[in-house]
Parts: sequence; structure tokens; C-alpha cells
Amino acid sequence: MSTQKVHTLNVEAAKAGQRVDLFVGEALGLSRAKLKRLFEEGAVRVDGRPAKKGLLVTVGQRISVAWEEETREAVPDADFPLVVLHEDAALVAVDKPAGRPSHPLRPGETGTVANALVARFPECAQASEDSREGGLCHRLDIETSGVLLAARTREAWQAMRTAFGGREVDKRYLALVTGPLADEGEIEMPLRHHPRHPDRVEPTTPDAEGARPAHSLFKVLARAGEYSLVEVQILTGVLHQVRAHMAGVGAPLVGDTLYGGREEPGLTRFFLHAQVLGFTHPVTGKQVKVESPLPADLTAVLQQHGLTRPSP
Repeated sequence: MSTQKVHTLNVEAAKAGQRVDLFVGEALGLSRAKLKRLFEEGAVRVDGRPAKKGLLVTVGQRISVAWEEETREAVPDADFPLVVLHEDAALVAVDKPAGRPSHPLRPGETGTVANALVARFPECAQASEDSREGGLCHRLDIETSGVLLAARTREAWQAMRTAFGGREVDKRYLALVTGPLADEGEIEMPLRHHPRHPDRVEPTTPDAEGARPAHSLFKVLARAGEYSLVEVQILTGVLHQVRAHMAGVGAPLVGDTLYGGREEPGLTRFFLHAQVLGFTHPVTGKQVKVESPLPADLTAVLQQHGLTRPSP
């Protein structure tokens, strides 16, 4: 079931000079895939004329966006083996495997963490504004494994979304990188979608169009030759932040060929694992720390290079 919906947007002075695809995406909260389809279909019009996504908007322009809006219903997927790391009345944290999307992008899509959450915790479908997101409070890249947090009530979801947006959540990743790298450091490097490669981001200046603040801290846990096992704490939550930041300082992730990383025989993804998620519980006010063990494929890579993860 779908219905035709038309959104009308007006360009204010603060947004003048922005690319029209970024303007529409931000205003309507649309994914890059959805935006691409809308522009290909001629569904985005500026002052009545079909627009190309690279057009720069000007003050006073009237932008209309039309699409068939699908019924947003969560599809339970009981075949997904969900590993629960933490569970209480308000929240549930699961261990996301690599190769699984966090949530569906198409109507009726299954095989995602959100589908599995709704199958096991049906109330998660009503916690998030879009039931297809299954109450997820944040996301991980498809090839990233580790802790993923979902809410079981709308109040908990809103509180945790605010906490993530307000940099109040401790997010720590394990990454294997190559290249010269200090024992520890801080990376404060704004990122934006690459204008010619929409599937990646790039470092930029704070005043550049589409720039988003991105702040990371890193600490080397072990070294072996050119390889370093690194803990990365991200203080912001920009798309591909760990990957782009480590590549930006000359130490790309092993297996991350999109960002210049070295290929690793036998590893079918890049080496990135969401190891720890720490936060203040939205109901009890107590500190919660959820940890995910390093998966077998990443453990095998460390052994292959003679690296041992130190004990906490």
C-alpha cells in the first residue's frame, strides 16, 4: 500500500548555496539511496522544473518533492539468530554480526537486525518513529560488527537519541590499521560526503558545504611490524567516521579498500568492531556498559599477525 505525497520546501538564507540533494535530504531525513531514486525519477523540482542533484539552491526558491510513500510496517524475521548482550524493560543491546544491515531500506526487506529485534521484542516496532527501524537508537555499517542498542519504549528511544546526538554516549571501537601512528592521539577533522563518490566521505574544512564536525580519540593497544591494533573512541557519530579519520591520518583500516586500506587474505570485510557502548540509563539513571567480544574472523587476523589484544 502506498500513497502519493508531495513536500514543499522553501529555501531560507541560511541554506543558500547548498546542493539541492543535501538540502532535500536534510529537510526530509531521506537516505542517499532514496534521494538518488527521486532525482533519477524527476521527482524533485525547483520552481516547477526538474532539478539535478548538483544544483545550488538560492534564497526564496520553492522546492517540491513527490514520491510514493510506502506503509511503514516492520517485518519480523525470526530466522535471524539474535545475540542479546543486555536486556531490561526499556532497552536491549544486541551483538550485530558483520554482513547484516542495521535496518531495512526497502519496504518488506528482511534479514536486518531491526527485523530480528521486532520478531523477538515486538514492542521495539513502536519505540522508533519509523517502525521499520525496530527501535534502533543508532546504526552500524553493514560490515561493522559489535554492540547495537535499541529501545523498547518511545520514551527510552527519544532519550537515547538525544544522548547520542549530545555526545553523551561512550562509543569505543577496535580497529586494525597499517601505517605510521603515534601511541595515542586526537583527530578533529570535519567530514562530508564525497561529491564524486556518494558511497564515501572525505575530510574537509569546517566552513565547507556539507561539512559535519567529527571528533575521535585513538590509542594503540598492540603493534606488530606495520600493523597496529587501535582503540578508537568517537565523540561524534558521522558516517564512516572511524574509517575516514584513520585513513585521514595515514593509518587506514585493514581490509578497507574504499579508504585505501590493505587487503587481508581470508578477511571478507574491513577490521572494525564496536567493542563498547557506555551510557546513562534513561530510566534508572545508572551507568550501563555493554561489551561485545571480538568475533572469530577478527581474532584470527590478529593471531595471523602475532598480535595479542591486552586484557582490560
